[in-house]
Amino acid sequence: MRLRRSLLIFAGYLSLGSVACGAKQDAPSGVEPTAGAGGASSSSGGGALASRGGSDALAGGGGSGALAQGGALSGQGGAGSGQGGAPSGGAASGGVGSSSGAGGVSLLVFSRTAEYRHDSIPAGVRALTKLAADRGWSLAATEDASQFSDTGLAAYNAVIFLSTTGNVLDDPEQAAFERFIRAGNGFIGIHSATDTEYDWAWYGGLVGAYFREHPSIQAAEDQTHPATRGLPNPWRRSDEWYAFKSNPRPNVHVLLSLDESSYTAGTAHMDGDHPVAWCHEYDGGRAFYTALGHTSESFSDPLFINQLAGAVTWVLNE
Repeated sequence: MRLRRSLLIFAGYLSLGSVACGAKQDAPSGVEPTAGAGGASSSSGGGALASRGGSDALAGGGGSGALAQGGALSGQGGAGSGQGGAPSGGAASGGVGSSSGAGGVSLLVFSRTAEYRHDSIPAGVRALTKLAADRGWSLAATEDASQFSDTGLAAYNAVIFLSTTGNVLDDPEQAAFERFIRAGNGFIGIHSATDTEYDWAWYGGLVGAYFREHPSIQAAEDQTHPATRGLPNPWRRSDEWYAFKSNPRPNVHVLLSLDESSYTAGTAHMDGDHPVAWCHEYDGGRAFYTALGHTSESFSDPLFINQLAGAVTWVLNE
């Protein structure tokens, strides 16, 4: 049984990187990427990330967490306890539209949950709707899985999985989404998008890794990709820091890494190499993932919103 989210918030440091996303990744053959190694838990404190050329360097820090930049993407570019409520497997809302799109940017936000449900989802929908309106993009938000058909996805060129959990699509819906990505469209996963569809190997390759566990929420840091441009390095912020079943680094371009010495990871560590945001080209399309976004306050943080804006421009190759 996977661990559920805790209520406490901790700080951490994030590090940034400076290399653009690399070659396209093929769809998996049903096997997860190389698993991350285990090891002793890290020391207490926050978390920090720092930029070192094309790879992530873990910077020290105490008391709070920080993110540092791990890579650069081409394109544009808080603390709180967003506890979850009861699991929800159904569609809570239909399509909620925003402004008509300029430049062909049309986004579908999908936030269906079959297991744990984050209280931050409404804040995320509101923030993404405002971002789209400010940028002149078209956006609709839904929890209706039937939208995942060739006809239902035809109006969009990127899909955002906003804190989805569990098995949210059936086999025909999964097949339609695979065709959508293979047609050259984009995917963005936010926070528990990695706690989704564990039995769908293609999706595991798209999102890059699967959630394993997390410690209590803590703070961390992030800089040059459109999704990291303008971020402090390191970037200290509070969030719920996911550890993953495998380290995605061999298959993706890491943009943010967490300094495990700057927060209390407990068993939720990645042996000192702890990516938390990444991008890659995958099966004809582009994919971006960030583990940030557990708290409602995250969606009021201009730095995080700019990261999501940069992710959109990169996955759409704008």
